[in-house]
Amino acid sequence: MTLFQSILPLLRAMLLACALAAASSAQAETKTYTVAAPDGVTLAVRESGDPQGAPVIFIHGLLGSTLNWEAQVGDPRLQRYRLISYDMRGHGLSGKPADAEAYSDGRRWADDLQAVIKSSRAARPVLVGWSLGGAVISNYLAAYGDGAIAGAVYVDGVIELKPEQIVAHPEVYRDLNAPDLKTHLDAVRDFLRLCFHTQPAAPDFERLLANAAVASWDMQRAVQSMKVDVAGGLGKAKVPVLLIYGAQDALVKTRPSIARAAEVNPRIRSKLYDASGHAPFLEEADRFNRDLSGFIDGLKR
Repeated sequence: MTLFQSILPLLRAMLLACALAAASSAQAETKTYTVAAPDGVTLAVRESGDPQGAPVIFIHGLLGSTLNWEAQVGDPRLQRYRLISYDMRGHGLSGKPADAEAYSDGRRWADDLQAVIKSSRAARPVLVGWSLGGAVISNYLAAYGDGAIAGAVYVDGVIELKPEQIVAHPEVYRDLNAPDLKTHLDAVRDFLRLCFHTQPAAPDFERLLANAAVASWDMQRAVQSMKVDVAGGLGKAKVPVLLIYGAQDALVKTRPSIARAAEVNPRIRSKLYDASGHAPFLEEADRFNRDLSGFIDGLKR
């Protein structure tokens, strides 16, 4: 046997490993682009995972951005899906109109989501909405129905902006609208801390804080009066809907919110994470990612 013949199996194995690594790298490559909403607002979109996989669209919450979903985008178990997220209007790298109607009109947020679905050509995506993102899903369902989606996951989602479902923090919400920069930034920090029962590591919190600080002040003032059509949206959904809430949520009243959702749609399923606050997808990311994967795999397509 020649030297070449003896090392040929090793060379083949190395080439196969390189090919698999290249394929994995290409699959995980992140791409970014923009989408125009019907009213002209530019929306920043981010994609990763398998371009041929089942699409999942992540919708962040108030003062968030696509960066909120790093624990999902970075999980190898979710890389087999097409992972799509976008910065909502007034957030992150998306447009920040000054007029209040751009934020108080819930239909515009629904139109944004529709624009992302249409422009990305995501075929029957699963919608995952955190906090305010849950309200966006409800308004999307009210405006467009559920014919174009496979299912929805509300993550500590706002069902309705009503006192019986929202924990009162009058000073925080007041100071988010303060014209004084220091007062405003302190309120942003306090709001972000309320998102977690278990606080993130300092570098992660600092990134999230910077992320929150770039959100539009006009949006923060106007969005508190946004209408949520839960009966016409979530209430009429026929696709599977899963609610995941943290039992220690300091912003949304967990049990009244789940009860209201079940009242309008008895078909929903819910899970309660005992160790989480308002952000179970970060506080218990491993469990959340398993539950999300199980939900997606259980859908009929």
